[in-house]
Amino acid sequence: MGWLSDVLKRNSELEWMFDLDLIDETTERAYLKKMALETCINFISRTISQSDFRIMIKKNRQFDDWHYLLNVRPNTDQSAADFWQDFTYKLIYENEVLVILTDTNDLLIADDFTRDELAVYPDVFRDVTVKDYTFQRTFRMDEVLHITYNNEKLTKFMNGMFDDYANLFSRMIEVSLRKNQIRGTVGLDSTQQLTEENQTKLQKFIDKLFTSFRKNSVALVPKLKGFEYDEVSSGDNNGQSIDELTKLKRSLIDDVANILGIPNALIHGDLSDYETSIKAYVKFCNGPIVKKIQNELNAKLITKQQYLNGYRIDVFGLTEKDLIEHAEAVDKLVASGAFTRNEVRELFGSERSDDPELDKFVLTKNYQSANAVEGGENQ
Repeated sequence: MGWLSDVLKRNSELEWMFDLDLIDETTERAYLKKMALETCINFISRTISQSDFRIMIKKNRQFDDWHYLLNVRPNTDQSAADFWQDFTYKLIYENEVLVILTDTNDLLIADDFTRDELAVYPDVFRDVTVKDYTFQRTFRMDEVLHITYNNEKLTKFMNGMFDDYANLFSRMIEVSLRKNQIRGTVGLDSTQQLTEENQTKLQKFIDKLFTSFRKNSVALVPKLKGFEYDEVSSGDNNGQSIDELTKLKRSLIDDVANILGIPNALIHGDLSDYETSIKAYVKFCNGPIVKKIQNELNAKLITKQQYLNGYRIDVFGLTEKDLIEHAEAVDKLVASGAFTRNEVRELFGSERSDDPELDKFVLTKNYQSANAVEGGENQ
């Protein structure tokens, strides 16, 4: 910086010019992170919220208080769809979710809590906070619903890669804004005395020029003595296009979707590969989360003895099986005697029928063993 100090000493009129605010600072692109996470996590949450929770006793569905809590109204402030969507969002975003049952039989999702891990006894949750209320009591692990997502990759990605994407996106926006930008030079009469008052007035005038050019398609510049403004060409117009910015945002969403197991074609609504994408999503993303919820409900709401006696909580989530499209396969399963009609209903997520005839094996095809077929010579 020695050479710059020497120049300023030789020409004191240049010294104050370095104080003019001619550069606009780059803003953070935090909304990129929010956009990618909201797009992917809400996609999963909406599908999980469509699940049907069935209380089963020896394959017969029961309609009791738990059915109402899980499928209709978990608490006084949320419907079942809102509850499970919030449940899934918190599970993925915060890597774990805690649900408590209050004395008034309301299921509440905790916003904050402290977990004390114990080696032999069940873990204890204390300082459980829901909205602005903190419970004074503690909750044991066997009294709550607690599920972890265990996605360390998502956390690492959020902490590192988003910063790089934000910097790259900001730079691309800057280049796009410079495309077709109106530029100009300001000439000053160095013979005039540049007092602090004149410097302040000049700064305000330049700020007005900048604001006028940025916000108005047509701007008029007054000519002042000792002050000249000349417009110059914007230079190279080959800036970044909007398509490239869109591709960058899409790439960011794709990376988050890959971590969560969502097919890229499905998250962007590409219908060309819909059938394959929905099968992959159900099998590798939606299905495992539904299984986690089902296992936790069976472990906490049903005792060991009840489970062994045929008590179950079945969770039927999103499925890729369409009964109409698979009508021919259904007919073959029943006609071959491989499945009963009630078993086929269960395969497609429908409830069993009370008609005992549907529990019988039906053989409508002439399926026989090879030894049962006799030729004409043996007759």
